[in-house]
Amino acid sequence: MALTPSTMLPLGTLAPNFNLPDVVSSKTISLANFADKKALVVIFLSRHCPFVQHIKFELAKLGQDYKNRNVGIVAISSNDINTHPDDAPELLKDFAQEIDLSYPLLYDESQKAAKDFFAACTPDFFVFDRNRKLAYRGQLDDSRPKNGLPVTGQDLRKAINYVLADEVITWEQKPSIGCNIKWKVGNEPVYYKVPVAVG
Repeated sequence: MALTPSTMLPLGTLAPNFNLPDVVSSKTISLANFADKKALVVIFLSRHCPFVQHIKFELAKLGQDYKNRNVGIVAISSNDINTHPDDAPELLKDFAQEIDLSYPLLYDESQKAAKDFFAACTPDFFVFDRNRKLAYRGQLDDSRPKNGLPVTGQDLRKAINYVLADEVITWEQKPSIGCNIKWKVGNEPVYYKVPVAVG
């Protein structure tokens, strides 16, 4: 297993646009689809990653808990399916249906969205405010596979609640940790760092 942290994109960065297919509905989803939402959560994930598998039911619960609270949530998968076929769109659809995901799961075949967001790992979380400025980026919570801590989503949930309340996030934001995004050969971004193998 290899560990990769978030790039910790500068706060205040404007949310980049995206136009990507939803693996469940096949509809094209873009930033404009969430224009009426006060907060926008963007999650980069993959189906095969043990860090994502560890939190998958919390990811689904987030969608249920915030569906009536003026929050848009979208997940994006950007892995190279030639090297990691478990992240192919049809299997991502199975994953979304398995956990009853209530928000779109998009497939980023070109990996452009991942680069535009400076996404580095799965999972990677971004919260944007009403003006689509980055208010939070980092971890879901302190839980990791095998560390024994419960999956609560407390860091991400706290950030979402602050944005909904028009409050400025002032606490230290901890990077997410997970598997590196599986870049296509020759398509690695300038910020890509060779992951450190552990265990």
